[in-house]
Amino acid sequence: MKSSYLRSLALLAGVTNALESQQPLGEQPTTKLDQIITSSPLLSFHRDIVQIPSISGNEKAVGEFIINFLTAHNLTVEKQIVTPGTETENERFNIYAYVGGNRLPDVLLTSHIDTVPPFIEYSLHAPASAFTREDLTIAGRGTVDAKASVASIVFAALETLQENRTASLGLLFDVGEEKSGVGMKHFSDSELNPDPATYRAIIFGEPTELSLVAGHKGTLGFKIVSRGKAAHSGYPELGKSAISAILPVLQYLDGLQDLEPDEGGLLRSEMFNRSTLNIGVVSGGQAANVVPAYAEAAVSVRLAAGTPDDTREIIQRAVDSVSGGDGGVVVDFGDRAVGAPPQYLDADVDGFDVITVNYGTDVPSLKIHNGATKVKRYLYGPGTIHVAHGDDEAITVRELEQAVQGYKRLISAAL
Repeated sequence: MKSSYLRSLALLAGVTNALESQQPLGEQPTTKLDQIITSSPLLSFHRDIVQIPSISGNEKAVGEFIINFLTAHNLTVEKQIVTPGTETENERFNIYAYVGGNRLPDVLLTSHIDTVPPFIEYSLHAPASAFTREDLTIAGRGTVDAKASVASIVFAALETLQENRTASLGLLFDVGEEKSGVGMKHFSDSELNPDPATYRAIIFGEPTELSLVAGHKGTLGFKIVSRGKAAHSGYPELGKSAISAILPVLQYLDGLQDLEPDEGGLLRSEMFNRSTLNIGVVSGGQAANVVPAYAEAAVSVRLAAGTPDDTREIIQRAVDSVSGGDGGVVVDFGDRAVGAPPQYLDADVDGFDVITVNYGTDVPSLKIHNGATKVKRYLYGPGTIHVAHGDDEAITVRELEQAVQGYKRLISAAL
């Protein structure tokens, strides 16, 4: 299998050189664009995993494909069952791969194989003006988040092992990052995450625009629940509107990100600036002619400082101050173990731009048991978060190929 892979790399190099020696491609038939993809093992693998839908909860098919691919390239692969399959639910599993019997390697590279809905078909797009092969745009759900990282990580590892057969590398591709982090949490609690840690470094793959991330904001989710009394809308005095009660609370919460912390606002930091709050879902009532007896809102906070408990106290005080604390409008924080403080990461490898990001990742879900030496954590990957989760999710050939080299540099530094 290794010789087949080497032949593929040689073919890719030959096609790349030929294309680069040509004039810009300009507008091309679909078959020409397809040839750019099919001539590259990296781009073909990326295409194949993007074409398999893997919305959170339905990752089995793409997981099986990746297992077969890694096994064919002489890696030892374990299927780590997260949720056994039933008549009503698909089997869900993480993919853990390593070289030979080196089950606890020095460097672990990881990303997630699930995506957000809806599934958007894979497609290729050439700019209207002249372009080279590196400008080819690849669109579709997961092309960026995070199958671009998955593909780049796989080929960075294969190329590293081609150059150094003794490189101590492991790969982890997990499920459920987009919803609850269930896959990484399962791995974190397993024997594959020993105490003390055996890993020197863990490299997380997410869209970072090919920059190293020095840190990202924390997360906290909760609900605001309002209970009233139903009545005919012609006689509103006989009821109590849950919606009317919840609206001023939500309006006040919506402004907490603009208030200074000493005025009761959300916490801030020099690194991440201000915490932000988003009221994502509001629901309530039964009909326009019924005084609503129930309403609720789902809220998400991106934490720039402090712990989730610190922000819970701020939210609780804010709700009580507006509602009067009479129990009509309350905060439901749910499982208080859920949520994470800001994450501070390593960015000590030369040659990368360094940024911070506001989105969440698997990083806090992996509890690292540091021993005498602190395990380094890197966050890096191709594509931009600005198109992830959107209808226009897309990436270029250039970004994917550059990411392979970026991951290889991180692997080299970590080893």
